[in-house]
Amino acid sequence: MLFDLVESTREEPMNQIHDTRNLPKTLRESLESPLEIKMALIEHHMELARMLVREILDEEVCQLAGDRYKRNKPLDGRYSRWGSNPGSVRIGGERVPVEVPRVRDNHRQRSHSLESYETLHDGIDFSDRLYDHVLLGLATGDYERVASEFVDGFGLSQSSASRSFQERSRRALEEFERRSLEKYDFVGLWIDGKSQAREQIVIALGLTMQGEKVPLGFIQATTENSGAVKGLLRDIVGRGFSFEAGLLCVIDGAKALKKAVEDIFGDCAIIQRCQWHKRENVVSYLNESDKESYRRRLQQAYQLSDHDKAREALLEIHRELKRLNLSAANSLMEGLDETVTLQQLGLFELLGKSLKTTNCIENLNSQLNKYTGRVKHWKSSDQRHRWVAAGLLEIEKKMRRIDNYKHLPLLRTSLQEAIEKRRKQ
Repeated sequence: MLFDLVESTREEPMNQIHDTRNLPKTLRESLESPLEIKMALIEHHMELARMLVREILDEEVCQLAGDRYKRNKPLDGRYSRWGSNPGSVRIGGERVPVEVPRVRDNHRQRSHSLESYETLHDGIDFSDRLYDHVLLGLATGDYERVASEFVDGFGLSQSSASRSFQERSRRALEEFERRSLEKYDFVGLWIDGKSQAREQIVIALGLTMQGEKVPLGFIQATTENSGAVKGLLRDIVGRGFSFEAGLLCVIDGAKALKKAVEDIFGDCAIIQRCQWHKRENVVSYLNESDKESYRRRLQQAYQLSDHDKAREALLEIHRELKRLNLSAANSLMEGLDETVTLQQLGLFELLGKSLKTTNCIENLNSQLNKYTGRVKHWKSSDQRHRWVAAGLLEIEKKMRRIDNYKHLPLLRTSLQEAIEKRRKQ
């Protein structure tokens, strides 16, 4: 996931590195930083080296087997992509694991070794070159020269690397926007909008019956725009997103999100309002002296697994708030029943940890910001979309299943019962 990073470095060599919160905002500042900060920068470049290794391997695969999903293949189609194997290269004196693409020689009916991997694995020690360049940059502040030597050291000019990364990110965006969703059996959906790349990006994250979290799509818009969100949902439905068997939709309090979900999925959608967002919205109306007490009481009410008890506890808080702060009371009542949907389905104890809030997609947004936060100056919407798509594809590889995913068949059954009951009313 390097893509535009070299492009950004080439155009603005003294830009910030945003990999961790502990790093200085600029490399100029880093020259006066303590040793531990300089070592953190070295670790950053080690990660940069690992990503460059991945790009070099992918480049040879493209030369042999052509671009992914393209019909016209080089060398008369002699070579084909054939998955990947675990491998390693040495960075900073340590063996670092990398995924090594496999290529099949269709003429010889056997695997074809990548020359670049053999060279990187056996013949080059990155440590001396890497540390020399990084330490030179830290000592002299001449980051532009160091960056140039570092990239050229891999046999790539900065301009060609920049063009290569841009092209790869465009392909990542195309892959993300066009990939079929038909192979998945979805039972849940999170939708949330957050600031990414200095714009509001609304992301849809699906939950499969196997407990997998799958980024589905995104738009550059706000959660207040129901028309734009409906466009996002229509797109994923058009790519095979299934919802007819019942869908638990976990959203915050944005009315546009609810309207979009109901308009597109109809009575197949059962909404779970994020309990965290509701709690924080209620206490936001209160004086500082009252916030902590009511935050704790609301949390205790939402933690009750019995639906009737949870609802009654919330109504008791509402009666008190009517005397204390009518705005807070009205906020609590708005969508109250949708905040205890999991309790009503009888699944709060089994699945509440993952599905009572939008935390899963909040975590996705936080990880995505680590990618988009690397760029200081955004030049176009196209660049934003490329970075977001590439980041989502990278993050997807590391996503874990939700807790207690083996109980998701119970959720499917409960959703179908709730939908049938709704249709009879």
